Amino acid sequence: MKALVLIKYVFTVVGIVMLAGALFLYQGTRSFLAEAARTEGTVVNFMQSSSKHGVTYAPVVHFLNRNNETIVFVSSTATNPPGYAKGEKIEVLYFPAKPQEARINSFFSLWGGSVILGVMGAIFFLIGAGVTLVPMLKKRQGEYLKEQGRAIETDFQGVKVNGAVVVNGRNPFRVLTQWKDPSSSKVRVFESNNIWYDPTSHIKSQRIRVFLDKKNSKKYYVDLSFLPKNEE
Repeated sequence: MKALVLIKYVFTVVGIVMLAGALFLYQGTRSFLAEAARTEGTVVNFMQSSSKHGVTYAPVVHFLNRNNETIVFVSSTATNPPGYAKGEKIEVLYFPAKPQEARINSFFSLWGGSVILGVMGAIFFLIGAGVTLVPMLKKRQGEYLKEQGRAIETDFQGVKVNGAVVVNGRNPFRVLTQWKDPSSSKVRVFESNNIWYDPTSHIKSQRIRVFLDKKNSKKYYVDLSFLPKNEE
């Protein structure tokens, strides 16, 4: 499906860009910490910001630099409720040449941006990579079972919609087959991998071959190689 291809590339690229951004922020913070001077600052006020998600408060901090000049800056980290109290003493890190770019010495103020961007980037990348990897791994498993597995003939039962998966408003289909195990007299039901069109009209025979893993019969592959490769 074109939608799956689009998701694969868009999510993978966005994930890589976010991860690169997280690395850039991480390295920038490390460089900042290596050269920054330390001093004590005081929270004198809060900068209020409103959005559709609510109101957040960024602490306004003042401190004295090495030249005994009063510097005031607004923290880049805003929270609700405020993370500090008015008048609270905090440690401040700053470049002597650019004291207005000071930061509060706390984990979230220093590393929050890179952590959030890194987590989001990893999620996007894994989704994009998963769209590629999952079908690839299933295909390899199917090829292995066709070569090394035990072949059985099963009875076609029908086709069902896989409601657990939705792409671009569409659900894939799965072929259901049934087989009675002669060693236990138990009936087993097998489900094929996802198919992105209704294969009902293409199934002419009531017998469908399934390959079982000889070491673990819970692993199997429903052979639908007789179906058309692409159908939109």
